[in-house]
Amino acid sequence: MARVIVHATVTLDGFLADEDGGVDWMFGRPSAPEDDLVVERTMEHIGAIVGGANRTRTIEDGEIPYGGMLKVPVYLMTHTAHEPIERDGIVYTFVVDDIAKAVETAMQAAGDKWVSLLGGSIARQCLQLGLVDELHLDVAPVLLGGGISLFAGLGRRIELERLETSAFASETHLRYRVLR
Repeated sequence: MARVIVHATVTLDGFLADEDGGVDWMFGRPSAPEDDLVVERTMEHIGAIVGGANRTRTIEDGEIPYGGMLKVPVYLMTHTAHEPIERDGIVYTFVVDDIAKAVETAMQAAGDKWVSLLGGSIARQCLQLGLVDELHLDVAPVLLGGGISLFAGLGRRIELERLETSAFASETHLRYRVLR
């Protein structure tokens, strides 16, 4: 059965992006092969993705999950119905206002692999509904002091069990199981 994960790169103060949505802080840091291996191992297990969409602009503006490196089904939450779009070997299915349905459909598509949840709002909604199995966080050594938060507004306490921690040249990698 598929496992549902929140997979995100965040700043040490918990932001996914700066206040304008920029992520330039993610790039240009010293790197070690071990950092890349941690992320590659996670990506090898991903069989489907659930994220947010601003109609089809997410695809048209090139905001492709994982830069299009993963050729897995992508389910995009939206408020307006839209036919699926296939681009570069990836099928984007739009799910209107039902995050639980999006996750369930993604789990079926992923089979024994993982469903990766992308974006703060998607992650928070799924955590609130008890749909998340694990958190996979790659923490960059920078403090933004403000921006788009991964967990702000969650509105409830969620206990976690640490599964794995590693740190190399550019990031600290944290993996937690969500306790229910």
